[in-house]
Amino acid sequence: MEKVLRGHHLLCVHGFSGMGYSPSFIEKMTEIVDDIRNSEIDFDIKVVAAFDDACMSCPHRGLTRCQASEGSQEHVLSMDEKVIRHLGLRPGQTYTKSQLLKLTAKKVEPQHLDYLCDGCSWLSYGVCKEGLDKLRHI
Repeated sequence: MEKVLRGHHLLCVHGFSGMGYSPSFIEKMTEIVDDIRNSEIDFDIKVVAAFDDACMSCPHRGLTRCQASEGSQEHVLSMDEKVIRHLGLRPGQTYTKSQLLKLTAKKVEPQHLDYLCDGCSWLSYGVCKEGLDKLRHI
């Protein structure tokens, strides 16, 4: 079971609490998050700066780019690239879930989200920082 996740979704999964863009997106993200949070399973995750498994259920997904708003494609790609660079990953490379969790816990502190996720509409809710804090203290 390989999953494909874009760079910034590697962080979103830790704070996800059922909010989203549509019922189908929430359902898909819940499925992804449940697998990531399940300590009984490990699996491969291909890291991308492009559409991923969650995006396939997003109502803002166009044929080739995010259409949430003017500039949204550039914004999500910017977040992807910042997270991938911060974690020292390579786009298109596959890692195990356990590797990515350890790397995220080691390299990403909650306050880093102010830069990595700058401009994200979900950042102000605080759930991502809380989720990341929990990950760092497991």
